[in-house]
Amino acid sequence: MQGGHEVAYNLGFSLNLPGPESHTVIMVVVQDKLISEDILEEAFVCNLEACKGACCWEGDFGAPLEPAELPVLREIFEKIQPFLLPEAVALLQEKGLYTTYEDDSIGTPLMPNGACAYMTLDESGIAKCGIEQTYRTGTIDFQKPISCHLYPIRVKKIERAKFEALNYDRWEICSPACQLGKKLKVPVYQFLKEPLIRKYGIDFFEELDAAARFMKEGGLEEG
Repeated sequence: MQGGHEVAYNLGFSLNLPGPESHTVIMVVVQDKLISEDILEEAFVCNLEACKGACCWEGDFGAPLEPAELPVLREIFEKIQPFLLPEAVALLQEKGLYTTYEDDSIGTPLMPNGACAYMTLDESGIAKCGIEQTYRTGTIDFQKPISCHLYPIRVKKIERAKFEALNYDRWEICSPACQLGKKLKVPVYQFLKEPLIRKYGIDFFEELDAAARFMKEGGLEEG
């Protein structure tokens, strides 16, 4: 491990999930995070040519936003406007740069057609993030909301227990990504190396990678 830091993870923690499709999920504990084994074992590589970025316009909610991201959106809004659709700029100016949903979560606003207000389209009709398009010009240093960057990982904060749970969000529209991931043999966490390091740091990712390799070698069954 780089830097000689101590690897701290535990394997074999399981949760019984209720519901019509109840099943047991193995959780890996890395630092103070609970990681679903699916993140380590399932394959995933975004295939925009196939899905056209449908996660940007499908669903009932916008992208979840962290409290620290709200002032950032206010700060960069003027700079990202040229990369947004005109009707989206008008909506954001009228309705606000973020919204509170019925479950009290804060997220990006949606257009009347259900698309994220920060979504734009390239010449091929593939959805792109207007914030990220601005970032790529070097105009701003905020790439995009971390929830978008981490998808299909969803982070759930358990405030009472003071830890976070990272789960793999299965969505039918991402089937092409699952197929491409299997073809390329890339697990979810490896595909999301950059955003995982962005949010949690290199030490966390290296410990997560060590846990994944340990499980792949049969360490879970042996322990």
